[in-house]
Amino acid sequence: MSSVTQTPAISQSAATAAPVSKKMLWAGRVISAIPVLLMVFSASMKLIKAAPVVQGMPRYGYLESQIVTIGVLELLSCVVYLIPNTAVLGAILMTGYLGGATATNFRIGDPSYILTFLLGVFVWGGLFLRDARVRALIPFRR
Repeated sequence: MSSVTQTPAISQSAATAAPVSKKMLWAGRVISAIPVLLMVFSASMKLIKAAPVVQGMPRYGYLESQIVTIGVLELLSCVVYLIPNTAVLGAILMTGYLGGATATNFRIGDPSYILTFLLGVFVWGGLFLRDARVRALIPFRR
């Protein structure tokens, strides 16, 4: 008979053991809003195919026909992040998007790769402050 090793799941009690203070919750919301607002603005510029976006995308190696698709993916990742039950999945999607933006900016020598990297940090930092499940997964020792 073989034994199956099970990894312990984060119990509901572990996620609710340390309730979030109102200050921590609001700090998390504000920090989370920064990347969301910037990405929603960026996505809207792609969706309407604003002239600066259409002119700038070839510099990054993207075709004009890809602009709307990129904007939709950017916007959808933000929407998934804003829904509390899917916020972790949204953070993963936003991290993937921002990681691609960071790599693209770095590859062409655009110093704004620092901004896209920091936005990814804000995505997870804000979620850490407002979601006990994430704090249970990433426990900082005191």
